[in-house]
Amino acid sequence: MQTLDMAEVTLREVNSKLQAQKASTNQQTWEIVNPRGSHAIACGLDGPIEVTVLGSTGYYCGGMNKDATVHIMGSAGPGVAENMMSGKVVIEGDASQYAGATGNGGLLVIKGNASSRCGISMKGIDIVVHGNIGHMSAFMAQSGNLVVLGNAGDALGDSLYEARLFVRGEVKSLGADCIEKEMRPEHLAILADLLSQADADARPEEFRRYGSARQLYNFNIDNASAY
Repeated sequence: MQTLDMAEVTLREVNSKLQAQKASTNQQTWEIVNPRGSHAIACGLDGPIEVTVLGSTGYYCGGMNKDATVHIMGSAGPGVAENMMSGKVVIEGDASQYAGATGNGGLLVIKGNASSRCGISMKGIDIVVHGNIGHMSAFMAQSGNLVVLGNAGDALGDSLYEARLFVRGEVKSLGADCIEKEMRPEHLAILADLLSQADADARPEEFRRYGSARQLYNFNIDNASAY
């Protein structure tokens, strides 16, 4: 394991070192110590490496991730895993605002709670929150899956496109054009897979599904695969 101590090296040096690791690297396991809440740790990674951050982070940790696995052994500030393309980001604590914003792919797992606007404008990312989420989560979410084992705040799924929202607890209110939908066998299968990947102790049958009523935008069912 390679260790980067942020008490001794700068953030720029940390990210440069991690970003240099490509698919052919033999230095696949990294550990960051003394993060001290620094911003933009482990951003722009582009290789199948594993990075463990021993502590809490500031904003945009794990942003633009591709292929890497980032494990935060604490809580994360705003915009964690923002615009993630693939790979996996796991947060042992809580996440602040707009976790997983604009994410195109990969899996974001939040073991604690997520604040407001979790999954805003998500574009294919899968997000599993073991706790609760705040208001305006999945606002304008386009595709992907948001799974919440706890409760959801006000205006869930406001102006939603074609993302799927699964909530086990209570939903304070639904946003514009977001409605509860039938839970079909294919949705139970999606949930079972995501819950397994996220090590979540829950059964798919305990969740309710929410999605777009498709009244706020032009939707053609023949082109559903393109949304």
